[in-house]
Amino acid sequence: MAKAIMVQGTASNAGKSVLAAALCRIFKQDGYRVAPFKAQNMALNSYITKDGLEMGRAQVMQAEAAGVAPDVRMNPILLKPTSDVGSQVIVNGTVVGNRSAKEYWGDKKALRPIVKEAYDSLAAAYDIIVIEGAGSPAEINLKQDDIVNMGMAKLADAPVLLVGDIDRGGVFASLYGTVKLLEPDEQARICGLVINKFRGDLTILQPGLDQLEALTGKPVLGVVPHCALDLDDEDSLSERLDARRTAHAAIQIAVVRLPHLSNFTDFGALERISGVAVRYVSTVHQLEGADLIILPGTKSTMDDLRWLRTSGLEAKIQRMHRAGTPVLGICGGYQMMGRSLSDPDGVESGGEMAGMGLLPIETIFRAAKTTTQAEGRVLKPEGIFAALTGVPTVGYEIHMGETRLLEDAQPFQRLQRADGTTEDGCVFGNACGTYLHGVLDTPAVLEPLIAALMEQKGLDACKIEAFDPIAYKEEQYNKLADLVRSALDMPTLYRILEVNHA
Repeated sequence: MAKAIMVQGTASNAGKSVLAAALCRIFKQDGYRVAPFKAQNMALNSYITKDGLEMGRAQVMQAEAAGVAPDVRMNPILLKPTSDVGSQVIVNGTVVGNRSAKEYWGDKKALRPIVKEAYDSLAAAYDIIVIEGAGSPAEINLKQDDIVNMGMAKLADAPVLLVGDIDRGGVFASLYGTVKLLEPDEQARICGLVINKFRGDLTILQPGLDQLEALTGKPVLGVVPHCALDLDDEDSLSERLDARRTAHAAIQIAVVRLPHLSNFTDFGALERISGVAVRYVSTVHQLEGADLIILPGTKSTMDDLRWLRTSGLEAKIQRMHRAGTPVLGICGGYQMMGRSLSDPDGVESGGEMAGMGLLPIETIFRAAKTTTQAEGRVLKPEGIFAALTGVPTVGYEIHMGETRLLEDAQPFQRLQRADGTTEDGCVFGNACGTYLHGVLDTPAVLEPLIAALMEQKGLDACKIEAFDPIAYKEEQYNKLADLVRSALDMPTLYRILEVNHA
């Protein structure tokens, strides 16, 4: 069985996911077969594996850092919030239904064997497993039947690194309080403390580190400096969702920040193109000056369309579109752009409602969920999207709706999926929609689309710089590994691995 090390945090967004990814890349660089693992993830950002199973995006990022293919065993339980008190529950990559928080916690003990089976199977195939916790292990109201923090550490017999975020303030109290709220046997599992996102002079911090070690009896294994790396981030606290506009950018792209926004990693490659500014907008005035409006995926299409309507954004988008601004919808955003949406089985909120009327389509929600990877080729779209004619596409689908094209509506592309060939999406003038997540990830799609937007503004499209997303990601993972390797006491960490698995 693999050796294991676990990363837990004092709070959400303390940096667990990124630190785990760094360890995955470091161990890979050092010649080990390494894989990530998180027993239970709660996120709207998800991914579909080659075998059509759904898992959390953070473990996909960590798998990339480890140089291995994403595997649903790395995240056996995924919760996708549908409301403030309920989530869609996905077990081993397949939807088992919607549960209220109370129902889920009541069933949690039954999930332990599922988690153990997934972990044991993964551990049998690798040298090291880097396990990520969730939130904080000191949530004392949730500790009973825990399967993701100390409960998981016990199940895997893993030593624990406890990480705190100094950038948010109160890091000493957070680390000390977390340690002291744990049971003695849980405290014993903590092999070291890590302070994350530090800015400043380490010598000024040192007296606090010495006192923290004395108070907790735990060594500080490292202080990781703050660094602006560009990694996929599934956390809702991600800074990239803050509305912003780069005035000097040639092309302004507005992504509507829906209340139940999902898979915003669809736009990571867009953000990395020089001369392009991507901003996430939630008010009417933030749409001004946009050269392209994107309606992204959402876990609650009908509820978010109601929000779009009451906020005034729908009317503003419709006016801008009539004036010539192109609109692109992905997944739930695509569904919103149609003429009608109906939910006879109560998959979402039930009932029927009118769509935005930008595309001649209608959507009916069904209980069956489409989860598949796909490759395709754009057909012959109209308007600004004509620049994509014949372009190859690749991505994955995650949706519960069936969309029908009306009248003489034209599909956007033809897809090859595991279950055969099908047509996807719809294009009508300067409005386009698709179910394919990741469609904007490749230069084959991005470069002609941005060139067309620039030409529409009378700008020189030759100034677009070629972008290799795979090479870029590798560069970011290596930079992350270098940063963390230099900050952590790696010899001690390797000794901890050996001692705990002798």
